This record gives sequence, structure tokens and C-alpha cells, in this order.
Amino acid sequence: MQKRMELWVKSLQDRIVKAVEAEEASPVHGKLSPGQSHDTAGVFFRDSWLREQGGEGISCVLQNGRVFEKAGVNVSIVYGKLPPKAVESMTADHAGKFSGWYDGKTPLPYKACGISCVMHPWSPNVPTVHFNYRYFEVEDPANPGVPKAWWFGGGSDLTPSYLYENDALHFHTTIASRCTPDQYSRFKKWCDEYFHIKHRGERRGIGGLFFDDLSVPEGQTQEREKLFSWVKQCGEGFVESYLPIVHRRKDAQFSEREKQWQQLRRGRYVEFNLVYDRGTQFGLRTPGARIESILMSLPLTARWEYGAKLGTEEGSREAKLQEVLRK
Repeated sequence: MQKRMELWVKSLQDRIVKAVEAEEASPVHGKLSPGQSHDTAGVFFRDSWLREQGGEGISCVLQNGRVFEKAGVNVSIVYGKLPPKAVESMTADHAGKFSGWYDGKTPLPYKACGISCVMHPWSPNVPTVHFNYRYFEVEDPANPGVPKAWWFGGGSDLTPSYLYENDALHFHTTIASRCTPDQYSRFKKWCDEYFHIKHRGERRGIGGLFFDDLSVPEGQTQEREKLFSWVKQCGEGFVESYLPIVHRRKDAQFSEREKQWQQLRRGRYVEFNLVYDRGTQFGLRTPGARIESILMSLPLTARWEYGAKLGTEEGSREAKLQEVLRK
């Protein structure tokens, strides 16, 4: 399964990079942001790397393009031994996964692979998007070489600066079409709960799907194959769920006020990723962590304003988004 997941994430990365570069190559006629050029389409810088402790990866990052200020599509394949602090960050069901055999003190042999993507557009009319899909295997230190537990995790969510209900409908409908009604209901709720900026009392965005620790009992090969097939189905729906929104909104005019609001909302994005995101915490606690790739998700620019009034005006578009994020 580990090898098959590796092949799939590399293939998906290549397809997404090509689709985004094709969108970058299409003309943009809207207002320019500082540093943005309509003359040259952005292309991804492909950075292949090897990890001294075990593993490899490919980081594809686009900066200062026509449509996107920053976009990243990363693949990582890592293995080795995890310190206990990293083990704490790697699973929502820590006690259930490791009870009865892991002492919480010994470095844990593991393998992990996944794909992660974050796209920050220039225009405040175009939403930021995030997705990642990953697979983990861990071994009992007393019996190395044999997977003791495995699971899939991942999801996709949308973070707009301004709320366009037809964009939200398109994103969620596309995701729901890849799920059973039970899956969509369960994992949509999990997404809303996970992407919660607790110190702000608001969600990071307007949701999507999020799941973790998905596995089946040992020996249920057919069910494991169904789970892997569903994960692939979700990942391969990304382009369909997001790029039509980009294409529809990228030419819309925007004001300096709207650009300032986008910068403030990006500040919230940074706060969540650095304070609460388990993937970021896991990466930073893993020996030999590649910091550039872990922090790829952060925007090139963001803003923190002391006592900002923008977003507090009753009836404004900014206040409408805030109401949705809080409720």
C-alpha cells in the first residue's frame, strides 16, 4: 500500500501542476496587485530532495504568477523513527491506535507518504484552497519490519475572503459527489470542527471535508481497497472543485479595501497553521524536517492590524463572511 500510495501522489501532483499552469497561461484582465504581472504566466519550480534520515520528496512551488501570488503542490515520502512528541501530533486517535503496545517513550518506526496543496491567489475575489491526502504505517519497536497500524487521512477546504454562495455550492457539491451521504455529512462536520481558530472564535474558511485515522480491521483486504479507492477519488476531484471558481473570479475588479481585507484574512490563515494545524506540528517535530516544504502553506504576504475596524461594519460584505465563519 505504501508503494502504491507513493505512485499515486506523484501522478496526482504532476496532473495538478499542469492544470494550474494551464490556468496561469490563460489571459487575466482584472486589476493588478503590487508585484503582479499580466505579461508572464507563472510556472512551478520543481525541487526534488532526499532526506538524510530516510525518504524523498518533490516540492512544486509557484510564486508571483498571473493568477496566484503563491501556490504549492508537495509530495513527501518519509520513513525512520519518530520521537514521542511527533507521535502525539500524528493521529487524532492516539490512545486507540497505540494502546496496549506502545509505551509513549520509545522512538516509533514509521513510514508516511502524502500530497499537500495550498493556493493563494492575487485577487481577493478568488478563494484560497487547501487539500492533503496521506498514508501512515507504524511498527512496534519490539517487532520491527511489520506494520502494526496503518491509516489514511486528509481532506480539502475552501477559504474565501469574500463569500460567493454559488462558489461555495460548487465546491461542496463537487466534493459531495465523491462521497456517500454519510461520508459527506460526517467528514464535513469534522472539517468545520478541525479548522477552528479557537482564540478567534471562528472557522478558517467555509469548510469541505476532513478525516483522519481511517483504517479497517486486519485481514479485510477488500475493504482496505475500497478505502484507498475513495481517497484517490477525493484527491482526483480537486481540479474540478476549484479551478472553475478561479476561472470565473480572476478577472473581477477589486478595491484597495478588498485587498486589505484579503491580507487580514490571510493573517488568520497563518495563525491557524502555526498554532493548531497537526500536520505542521508533526512536521516540525520530526527529525530532519524540511522547513521550506512544511511552511510552503503560508502566503507570501499577510497582515495583522491592531484594532482593525474592517470587517466590523454591520451589513458589509466583510461582516457577512465573519458571520458565516463564526456560526
